[in-house]
Amino acid sequence: MQRYRIGVLMGGSSSEVQISLQSGQAVYEHLDPSLFEPYRIHILSNGWYVLDDEGRSHEVDRNDFSCRMNGQKVQFDALFNAIHGKPGEDGTLQGYLELLGIPYTGCAPLEMALTFDKAACNVQAAALGVPTAPSVHTAATADPATVRQQCADRGLRLPVFVKPTRSGSSFGVTKVNRWDDLAAALAEAGKESPFALVEQGVLGTEVGCGVARLNGQTTVLEITEIVSQNEFFDYEAKYQGASQEITPARLSKATAEEIHDLAHRLYEGMHLRGVVRCDFIVDQATGRPTLIEINSVPGLGPASIVPQQVLAGGRTLTDFFTLLLHETLSDAQNRAFSRVL
Repeated sequence: MQRYRIGVLMGGSSSEVQISLQSGQAVYEHLDPSLFEPYRIHILSNGWYVLDDEGRSHEVDRNDFSCRMNGQKVQFDALFNAIHGKPGEDGTLQGYLELLGIPYTGCAPLEMALTFDKAACNVQAAALGVPTAPSVHTAATADPATVRQQCADRGLRLPVFVKPTRSGSSFGVTKVNRWDDLAAALAEAGKESPFALVEQGVLGTEVGCGVARLNGQTTVLEITEIVSQNEFFDYEAKYQGASQEITPARLSKATAEEIHDLAHRLYEGMHLRGVVRCDFIVDQATGRPTLIEINSVPGLGPASIVPQQVLAGGRTLTDFFTLLLHETLSDAQNRAFSRVL
């Protein structure tokens, strides 16, 4: 049986770099050594290199994405993308790998860029009949008074959320309970992205639902309920223990089925690949879910939501990552990746 060389990509150039390193390390540790020969590949602002088990760095040749280790050239059969944020989640890295003809996990460049931009993603989701919150898309440097008037014209009322359109892990997100705080919230979003989304706040229960293509079938994972100790599921709640995550979520059968249907519709309708996580807020007044965002490179570390859903569904992470890579390798054969450079 062929043993594939798999490069696990981690790091990136965004605020999510440390989270990505945790995700990548988790993937590296759980790959089946009988099927795969894994390599840790750090893609960082100060360099791209393969990190071996002795802690030595081997520079990546960006001409063909290879490296030299122990006097031999190493090339990869496929790459497992665990880079959150730029350049692994906005389509940039995918375009480069397409040119090189190297198979990779996750979505293609266009779909990556589309899901990474919250405003563009909402437009596509709404076209598929998935409920989204009313919002105003604006430059982060826009005049707050003008943005407030735009919110009034759209019928937005307090509280609202101000989000950078191109960022993750809740970096730059502010819940605004007073219009006087809008300027500061826009400035905070501007630290992560030149554009911001001012979105109607919905009171209710936040949930996340993973979706992946496994064994040739779109598979919806368990739903996780998120109970944050903070005002919303911010960075502290996500990564520093200020939340309780319950899998499966405490939802009615009808609501759970609706979320599964919406997540499946988004995955198929937006032509997504690999594993993604669709986040919703279940309105406490109506019981109906509203899309928050689609995370096309969800966290895969020990405390992350998708691994919890995988385990709750009766699979091991090793089995799950194996299935994802088999899909990637099969997809690469079907697409007949061609080297351009």
